[in-house]
Amino acid sequence: MLYEIIFYGRGGQGGVTAANILVHAALYQKIYGQGFPFFGAERRGAPVMAFARISDKPIVRHGMFYEADVLIILDHKLIDIGATKKVYVRDNGYVIVNMPSDYEIDYGKFNILGKARFYGVNAKKIALENKLVVAGWPVVNTSMLGAFSKATKIIGIENIMKAIESYFGGRIGEANAKAAFQAYNETRLIKEVNM
Repeated sequence: MLYEIIFYGRGGQGGVTAANILVHAALYQKIYGQGFPFFGAERRGAPVMAFARISDKPIVRHGMFYEADVLIILDHKLIDIGATKKVYVRDNGYVIVNMPSDYEIDYGKFNILGKARFYGVNAKKIALENKLVVAGWPVVNTSMLGAFSKATKIIGIENIMKAIESYFGGRIGEANAKAAFQAYNETRLIKEVNM
C-alpha cells in the first residue's frame, strides 16, 4: 500500500506541521512515511500545500504530486474560491474538510477520478475550545489529523496522539492530542460521490 496525502490550507493553520506529525505517527504504526511542504507566497493566510506519503514498504518516490489518495482541506473557503480544482483525488479516495456544520460542499469544485468519500469536522471550533490559537488564528492541524485517522483508518488515533504529544511535548502536546481525539469523535461522513 502507498497512500499519497495532500494537506491544503493557509499559512498559519499548521498544514506543514501536520504532514510532519503524520510521518511520525506512521513510524509509531510501524510503517514508512515521508512529508514535505510547498510554499507559494510565504505569508500568513496565503494558500499552502504540504505533502505526505505513507506506505508499508520503503518509499522511493520523491517530489510533489497533484493526484492524491487523501485530500485534507484545512480551510473550507479554499473550496469556494476554486483552489481545490488544482489537485485530483484518486478513485476510492478521501476528502476531509474543516468546515462548520451548516456548510454545503460544492462537489463540482473538485476533480474526483471515480469514487470518493467526503468527511467533515469543525476543526476551527475544536481548536478554539482547546485554546489552540496562534497570533489570533485557530490552529486546526492536529484536529485534522484526528479526522484523518477516523476517516481513513490508515493510522490509529492512539499513534496520532502519541506523535502529537512527542512533537510538541508538555501541555501544548496534551492540548493538541486532546483536540485530535475530539475531532476523531466528531468527524462524520458527509457523502460518497461518484464522478
